[in-house]
Amino acid sequence: MATIFLVLFVILAAVNWFAAWRGRQDIEYIVKPAATAVLVLFAAAGGQPSFGLIAALTLCLLGDVFLMLPGNYFLAGLSAFLLGHLAYIAEFPSALAARLPWFVVMSVATLPVTIPIMRSIRETGLKIGVVVYMAVICFMAGSAIASGSLLATVGAVLFVASDALIAWDMFVRKLPRAHFWVMVTYHIALMGLVLALHGF
Repeated sequence: MATIFLVLFVILAAVNWFAAWRGRQDIEYIVKPAATAVLVLFAAAGGQPSFGLIAALTLCLLGDVFLMLPGNYFLAGLSAFLLGHLAYIAEFPSALAARLPWFVVMSVATLPVTIPIMRSIRETGLKIGVVVYMAVICFMAGSAIASGSLLATVGAVLFVASDALIAWDMFVRKLPRAHFWVMVTYHIALMGLVLALHGF
């Protein structure tokens, strides 16, 4: 049963990429949350489901919905994903001492992107929210790298890349086909994290 959910996720993700490339928001409203929901079912399948992973994916699903709703729900989506990253962090088995150096590496590596984004945001509350979010996702990525799992590392780094693309396109400068690349990196990131954490 778990394999079926994984195959269904791949199909839904591919349809989402097509919809993003063609600008078919009507299709994406269905397949984007459906893809994440299927991953929640995949994480719940099996004899010993990880409730932390299920919580992380459920929060990502909530974030997906907030970012798709008409109106300005960016901070709500950001908050949902931030809590999701905290749930991911709790799932990694690495010791804090192993995570911190990689957190520093990720924070420094993202500075060329983070600094222009921060300079482009005028609203103080939003700027603080984005800074906190970047710190949390860099710590999540550092935790993934420290775990020694290649799948987790690829997933976490692509998650950082996906969110950096969103922020750059939103606050700094519009990028060609930005949403398509955001969705490709996001779905591969989710799959990497889920496969890694489901196997711990």
